[in-house]
Amino acid sequence: MLNSIQTRRDEKRHIARAAGLMSIATFISRILGFVKDMILAKFFGATGIADTFFVAFRIPNLLRELFAEGSMSSAFIPVLTEYQTKHGLEEAKRLVRITFTFVLLFVGIICLIGVIFSPAIVTAIAPGFLNMPEKFSLTTLLTRIMFPFLLFISLAALVMGALNTRRIFFVPSLAPATLNITIIAIVLIFAPKMEQPIIAVAIGVAFGGFIQFAFQLPSFLKSGYSLKLAYDFRHAGLKKMSLLILPATMGMAVAQINIFISTILASYLPEGSITYLYYSMRLIQFPIGIFGVAMGMAVLPTLSEHAVKGEYDKLRDDFSFALRLLFFITVPAMVGLIALREPIVNILFQRGKFDYSATVGTAHALLFYSLGIWCIVGARVITASFYSMQDTKTPVKVAVFALLSNVILSIILMHPLKHGGLALANSIASGLNFTLLFLFLRKKLKRVDARKIIRSFVKTFFASFVMGVTGGILLHGELWHTHGNTFHKAFYLSGTISICICIYIFLSYLLKSEEASYVMEMVKRKFRE
Repeated sequence: MLNSIQTRRDEKRHIARAAGLMSIATFISRILGFVKDMILAKFFGATGIADTFFVAFRIPNLLRELFAEGSMSSAFIPVLTEYQTKHGLEEAKRLVRITFTFVLLFVGIICLIGVIFSPAIVTAIAPGFLNMPEKFSLTTLLTRIMFPFLLFISLAALVMGALNTRRIFFVPSLAPATLNITIIAIVLIFAPKMEQPIIAVAIGVAFGGFIQFAFQLPSFLKSGYSLKLAYDFRHAGLKKMSLLILPATMGMAVAQINIFISTILASYLPEGSITYLYYSMRLIQFPIGIFGVAMGMAVLPTLSEHAVKGEYDKLRDDFSFALRLLFFITVPAMVGLIALREPIVNILFQRGKFDYSATVGTAHALLFYSLGIWCIVGARVITASFYSMQDTKTPVKVAVFALLSNVILSIILMHPLKHGGLALANSIASGLNFTLLFLFLRKKLKRVDARKIIRSFVKTFFASFVMGVTGGILLHGELWHTHGNTFHKAFYLSGTISICICIYIFLSYLLKSEEASYVMEMVKRKFRE
């Protein structure tokens, strides 16, 4: 009995440690992403030129979600875990080689088609650009340049999935940082010398995708995998992945279509609306990427192993633990973004051509996007639970309902709230998605410790709310309307955030939060080591 309890504690520590390592790596990548965005904001502001890049980047980004990071993890990791558990490591390595060959051929063909039909794709995603020939032509060129990014990022996702299955998380999570470094370097070196500087950004994206793939190869090869081609496309494991990946791809498509709907509708709103949505989405992706995606990826191999062995009690327990720990970390981040939205946008982006009106527009979208952070990160863990049981259909059905809700709400809200209405529609649809997924998972697993999760969430939200109100009061003032004073603003903002964190930790302690106690215990253990 004592051994069983200790084993469960060790598994939870492993999940938390893996999520922690991925969060650190993702944090580095996101910081570099913000540096990249600050450079883009300085060079291009919230102008029509910036809109062309962000529209063009939507296309390879959509396909990345469809054929790379999202669907690859949902289908590849559970099946590879099953083969590694039931058939041995050598058969798992062979399956990786077969999958690599298939992805190389299949995604390569998609890239070629995308380059050829870029004008039609741009017409579909931004019909408002048809009345502006120069803008349409530039967007098409940028799309063609960035399409190879899809192939490289798909191969990078496959390597990441193989490494995650072997419980290697840090290097794959750090790899996206190399993409941002590449874009930053190419923009700073080549953009000032080009007639159309925005083209340098597109080149950086394409080359950065290759660097992200290559960065993981040493760890991949060291783990015993190889890139030797294998054409056994009738392999049972590949067939199983294909069956799982189709609904998973549809689910990812629904999530990206939500973003596309916002882009299409925003193309009819005043100039700069697309850029406001892009930068505000980038800001909410910070906590989502650092904590939500990290936890989803960290917990998936463990949940998949429980599912393969039929250990559903352990699966329920680890799901509940992961969700509660995730809320404890991300809800205060959500409230902080809402309360401090204008100072954050000001200090990150307001310079050069990005003026105060652009800050206000971005902060307006950030308010409404931030409302959905808790349910977006929560849905990541719930979806990982479905994927671990090789059920990719349920998340798709729920996502389709959320998509329809987003379309209707976007059309209703875009007129009174402009681009903010599109962001609010996305958050409401995300809330519906999370709620339905949670109810279906509860039905599938019989129980999911719902009361414990809700009780933990209420404590977390109360502490976060008090923290957010305090932060908003401390940073209220005219300072955030102006350019410059960056160091003074950074000191003021970082000091306020530090105070807010202390308030949150203190209130969590008073409320006897189990998650706070767990995190503090992990920190103490780390220092003792």
